[in-house]
Amino acid sequence: MKKVILSVLALLTWAAHAAPTGPQPLWPGTAPGETQVLPAEADQFKSPPDPLIAGRSIIRLGNVSTPTLTIYRPDPAKDTGAAVVVAPGGGYYILALDLEGTEVCAWLNSIGVTGVLLKYRVPGREGRARYAAALEDAQRAVGLVRAQAKELGLDPQRIGMLGFSAGAHLAATLAVNHAVRAYPAVDAADVESCRPDFIALIYPGGLVDREQGDAVRPEVAPQKGVTPPVFIAMAQDDPVRVENALGYYAALKQAGVPAELHLYPTGGHGYGLRRTADRVTTWPDRVADWLETGGWLRRVP
Repeated sequence: MKKVILSVLALLTWAAHAAPTGPQPLWPGTAPGETQVLPAEADQFKSPPDPLIAGRSIIRLGNVSTPTLTIYRPDPAKDTGAAVVVAPGGGYYILALDLEGTEVCAWLNSIGVTGVLLKYRVPGREGRARYAAALEDAQRAVGLVRAQAKELGLDPQRIGMLGFSAGAHLAATLAVNHAVRAYPAVDAADVESCRPDFIALIYPGGLVDREQGDAVRPEVAPQKGVTPPVFIAMAQDDPVRVENALGYYAALKQAGVPAELHLYPTGGHGYGLRRTADRVTTWPDRVADWLETGGWLRRVP
């Protein structure tokens, strides 16, 4: 009987940690610079013409005006104390919220990492760089997680970011735009560093400018001592163009920033972590290896 009670208590403890915390508003009031009134936030997936991924539909969330954070905690027995802010892609028009968000947080939990799903503002706001509002949200998100690190049992020096497609561009942009906030501070969380300790970019887009001979775009240009270690995975037949990964990696190498690049012959774009016959979909295994090698998965005492 005692064993049964202990087992039930263990399950209840795990359930309490497995349930996501949030979503919590990213900003205490209206997000900075918000003047445009958008239609209601909604899933815009339509099949056809939107393709299924690994035989399943995806959430294509549009018209996000109220950005949020949702925190997914791992099993306490596995918890490493590391956290990763997850930025779904969608071309800064929509967010692939499950394919490149909730499913990714569940995988992070399986390797002992707290997943923090960032629902950032889309589409890009008129009159501003398409990533400007999202960058404000990303800066705020990393600062908030670091401010809550003690409460959540996290190591404030092991908070990274994982982005897909446009979300990868966002992570790369934050990697060099973290010393100064892009908005006036709103509370104590904005005093915290918003520099990610590492970033992982999966099928990144927008890192190079095709019209400028594939030069790295200025907002993501790596800087030694500023840009944290980087992981990149991409398929050679990606319609977004593998030159994004190649050009950015070359710039990282030139700047002396530690980086790991994995290129695969096939796989296209937008597969998330749904496994297919294409080897590129094994990228989560490579990321887990990279995180462990980098010391970001060491267990807390």
